[in-house]
Amino acid sequence: MLIPHRTWPELGDATESVAVVPIGSTEQHGPHLPEGTDSLIAEALAREASDRTGHLCTPTLPIGVSSHHRQFPGTMWVEPPMFRDFVESFTRNLTTHGIDRVVYVNAHGGNVVHLREVGRRLHQDETAFAIEWMWNESIPDLIDDAFEVTGPHGGPKETAMIMHIAPDLVRTGRLEDARDGGATFEYDAERVHGATTFYDTIEHSPNGVFGDQTDATPEIGRQLFEAATDQLEALLEWLEERPLEGLFPDPDLEPDSAP
Repeated sequence: MLIPHRTWPELGDATESVAVVPIGSTEQHGPHLPEGTDSLIAEALAREASDRTGHLCTPTLPIGVSSHHRQFPGTMWVEPPMFRDFVESFTRNLTTHGIDRVVYVNAHGGNVVHLREVGRRLHQDETAFAIEWMWNESIPDLIDDAFEVTGPHGGPKETAMIMHIAPDLVRTGRLEDARDGGATFEYDAERVHGATTFYDTIEHSPNGVFGDQTDATPEIGRQLFEAATDQLEALLEWLEERPLEGLFPDPDLEPDSAP
């Protein structure tokens, strides 16, 4: 149930306690994919899963923590504290409408740690049970089987997904440029004596992407999309079935029972 497409009386009649919040980014994804890649993927997955289950789906939050792509034109970002505070405030707003469980359908790696922190805050004061879900982490074996070099950003997995979701936005004539002008190793592969010594994407990829984008096809994208949606649907059903009191923490210490 997509909230922006409903009237307030229709939403007032809803009894759902679970909401889906798609969260992406607006940032460079190489010479072949649009800057809204992450937001497009998050929204498509969230809407499909919520259509299947009937759960509420909010508008997409399209700006994330993306300053590590700042050297590329068009990249937008907010600072981490502001991102965390906004998502937390937004989620607390949902609870005034009877929502007590939230799944952040996230498609940007830079958001992960911050969404986890927001969920921890809400969990600690028992306002809501909010969890972060990343589509590619739900189907790792399928992704590994589909591509020789998956690439963590702008690689074949994201390329295939956009080929399926929004094929007109893929610059198919630039796939070889993306591969040859980028990097074919994983983002965190280069370390020095066990330390991560880089901060920005451009330090390892001149055009901002990783992996072999020429391996992507619309058919693989359809398979990834369907498999990830199945996982998200199962997560939403699991979350709805759990007793709310079982999702919140026990007290740190038992009350003193001494007279």
